[in-house]
Amino acid sequence: MSDSATTPAPGGSGPAQLPAPARPIAAGYAFTGPALDLGALLWDGVCHPDAQVRVPLPMLNRHGLVAGATGTGKTKTLQLVAEQLSAQGVPVFLADVKGDLSGIARPGQGGDRVSTRAAETGQSWSAEGFPVEFLALGGIGHGIPVRATVTSFGPVLLSKVLGLNRTQEQSLGLIFHYADTKGLELIDLKDLRAVVAFLTSDEGKPELKGVGGLSTATAGVILRSLTAFEAQGMADFFGEPEFDTADLLRLAPDGRGLVSVLELPAVQDKPQLFSTFLMWLLADLFHDLPEVGDADKPKLVFFFDEAHLLFHDASDAFLDAITQTVRLIRSKGVGVFFVTQTPKDVPSDVLGQLGNRVQHALRAFTPDDQKALKATVKTFPDSPYDLEELLTGLGTGEAVITVLSENGAPTPVAATRLRAPESLMGPVDPAELDRAVRESPLHGRYAQAVDRESAFEKLTAAQAPAEAAKGPKAKREKAPAEEPSLVEQVVGSGMFRSLARSVGTQLGREITRSLFGTARRGR
Repeated sequence: MSDSATTPAPGGSGPAQLPAPARPIAAGYAFTGPALDLGALLWDGVCHPDAQVRVPLPMLNRHGLVAGATGTGKTKTLQLVAEQLSAQGVPVFLADVKGDLSGIARPGQGGDRVSTRAAETGQSWSAEGFPVEFLALGGIGHGIPVRATVTSFGPVLLSKVLGLNRTQEQSLGLIFHYADTKGLELIDLKDLRAVVAFLTSDEGKPELKGVGGLSTATAGVILRSLTAFEAQGMADFFGEPEFDTADLLRLAPDGRGLVSVLELPAVQDKPQLFSTFLMWLLADLFHDLPEVGDADKPKLVFFFDEAHLLFHDASDAFLDAITQTVRLIRSKGVGVFFVTQTPKDVPSDVLGQLGNRVQHALRAFTPDDQKALKATVKTFPDSPYDLEELLTGLGTGEAVITVLSENGAPTPVAATRLRAPESLMGPVDPAELDRAVRESPLHGRYAQAVDRESAFEKLTAAQAPAEAAKGPKAKREKAPAEEPSLVEQVVGSGMFRSLARSVGTQLGREITRSLFGTARRGR
């Protein structure tokens, strides 16, 4: 990474020559500690390279929002911030929905546009690539497969993916509770389907009577939702080996932070799936990481793209869990940036936790656009700018910024021309991506899916003798009443006890679950 010290461009004006209203703004960004350089201050359409707009490195775990209309430069802002975090030894997670962030692994290409932007913003630009790990949900696309077991994913997030209502979500939670207490681990979707089918069978119905039961109608909805989900090719996302989120916290051998890029173009037509998977990653980090309090720099900065999809049609309980996770994960050293089009896409309780704001241009073509614009302006501190006019007039790669200063107070609102990323602004060749994946140290651990014995196999194995007992010969040799029930066969089997030990639980003890119903996994 090139030296982040600013270099005045020819003809640039020093802070003393700034227009009087702009001087307090520039002073608000004169930090003394380590910081990321975002760009140069804009005032009345003029860029002032000596007035740098920055964000203190320790404040990046206070979360943030990157917003703006399509085509205004949000992706390049993510790339710019990720580069500087990596250079300062902070790992980064990026969700690459459109497939154009893979270029961060390769040096950028200079040219007149880059040279002009560097001169305008006081940037000493040099081409540089950064250490990257490419990931892909379920291995669909180019990247190390990211899978989760159904047990780990939990009933709340799974209900969100399946589009279940509140009653159905509660019933799914009951199914998970039963599977947990009986040691029937739900690894993939066929395991869950087998448990649901069993609990609605004549033998299984008595198992849930003491805790409310499971109606045939609700079970039918859940089974149909699972079938439709699998028909869309979603089964690959659930299984083993499960991705360990500790792998997002690694450093490269040279001490730079690893940039984990989750490649999503292959599943961009399944937005609710990937947004919920991102929440699973965040929830898993939250429950596995120790408390660190205020640190000199974050352990990880997590960029949550297409954030509005997570909140769409979410229950109050789901939103409460997101809010609590965002509020508390800061003390684990993780910063979360939500990326979306307008601040109104993010619930106010979550928005209130986001201390750093990068707002790109908004459009105001329709009455709804006008309403969103006015709502966005109200989320900013008082400013000498006419924000309604400014936000509709920003060019690509320009933004309105306010961050938390070194003492935790909001900085003045600053119109900013952003610096140019130093890595490639575009995708790398798919063959190059595949080669990087094969050479990854994670390839041997995650590339090959494993289907070990779990709930489906155990219930199927237990069903075989039960079915055999129904035959004429079995009926003559032993009365049906003497046959152990299906549950007794499963719980009493040596395979069952082996499974219980393998998942680190004791027979009859429920898996500890988080705010989202996700299973905790010790490091």
